Amino acid sequence: MGEDAESQKINHTFLRDYVTEADVISTVEFNQTGDLLATGDKGGRVVIFQRETESKGESEEAGDSGEYNVYSTFQSHEPDFDYLKSLEIEEKINKIRWLPQQNAAHFLLSTNDKTIKLWKVSERDKRPEGYNLKDEEGRLKDISTITSLKVPVLKPTDLMVEVRPRRVFANGHTYHINSISVNSDGATYLSADDLRINMWHLDITDRSFNIVDIKPANMEDLTEVITAAEFHPQHCHLFVYSSSKGTLRLCDMRASALCDRHTKLFEEPEDPGSRSFFSEIISSVSDVKFSHSGRYLLTRDYLTAKVWDLHMDKGPVETYQVHEYLRSKLCALYENDCIFDKFECVWNSSDSVIMTGAYNSFFRMFDRETGRGVTLEAWRESSKPRAVLRTRRVYTGGKRRRGDVGVDSLDFTKKILHMAWHPSENIIAIAATNNLYIFQDRVNAEGQ
Repeated sequence: MGEDAESQKINHTFLRDYVTEADVISTVEFNQTGDLLATGDKGGRVVIFQRETESKGESEEAGDSGEYNVYSTFQSHEPDFDYLKSLEIEEKINKIRWLPQQNAAHFLLSTNDKTIKLWKVSERDKRPEGYNLKDEEGRLKDISTITSLKVPVLKPTDLMVEVRPRRVFANGHTYHINSISVNSDGATYLSADDLRINMWHLDITDRSFNIVDIKPANMEDLTEVITAAEFHPQHCHLFVYSSSKGTLRLCDMRASALCDRHTKLFEEPEDPGSRSFFSEIISSVSDVKFSHSGRYLLTRDYLTAKVWDLHMDKGPVETYQVHEYLRSKLCALYENDCIFDKFECVWNSSDSVIMTGAYNSFFRMFDRETGRGVTLEAWRESSKPRAVLRTRRVYTGGKRRRGDVGVDSLDFTKKILHMAWHPSENIIAIAATNNLYIFQDRVNAEGQ
């Protein structure tokens, strides 16, 4: 009897922790209002969550302003095969970007390694009835039996969410797409792979304009690759891209159609005394984000998050140590490939706080005014309603506090790579493997 109970417990734990690769979340993105939240996974699926609207009294009593529930789920990409290169093309969703809303429908771009798709998300709560040429089951009538004509009418029906592909932007990239970014003009967007950045018009699918090309004539001379790219939030002619060497290049499309020559180069001088075998790997920028004001850039490399001022290209104005305690573990992290993990970073709505991910289901927030950082944990217990997020600390030496986690005890399979911050409120979405956690600041100063 005891063995059976123990066996059931082990099986329950196994099923709870078992995660299929296709269910792992690979991107998270709020729309411009924050009412919709989209996630993409390695199985090529997109799940859209909608914020439930509540009355003011209910909202204040509950201490929140509406939960996010599943709004629609659809298959965005399927696995494909490149016959010329004999390579499989994964269905994994690399990025999702929402377009500014122009009418009742919503539009979003999703991309895998090779193909970008534009999707229309709309609602329908009425259906037409009273066709002249079709019966109630949709079958065509015999014309000879029609003796009179009637006017079709729209009848109320249950709400349906329709997701339809509107455009497919294919064959624009030889290498894997790592970024897409919608321009502030609302008509164009850019897509970036390892060596090139293309600009597309949302209405034109058969051609794009190459605006950056760093591919050398001889691939043996290749020294760096593009890791991320983003348009300026206000100026449609400016964009930035980061490289595996830790540099940022700001480009102005007014200066030249092909932006191989940058307007500004942002680079931190390297200390020769601290150079090691891992220096170039850990300096590679995995993500770059403009601040909402457009004045600053936020970047993330393996160990740090940095803030750059567009008016100062000599170096970052702020540097935050995300997990400096891993510097002594770089050799082991190189052997298990964790050193190549690509962490994202985000701003809050007022650009006063930044957030980025770490290991052991930890993520970090830094207050730019005080420079103070806090480590928080996304785990099952904190996902319960009204649960309060616990601050955590990694023990690196000195006096050990209760609840501290030792560096050697960190679980490197539980990594927080993808996240998003609500555009106007203190609501964050954290992707932890196949789980999506949504936390919000309570009105009564409690933290969920």
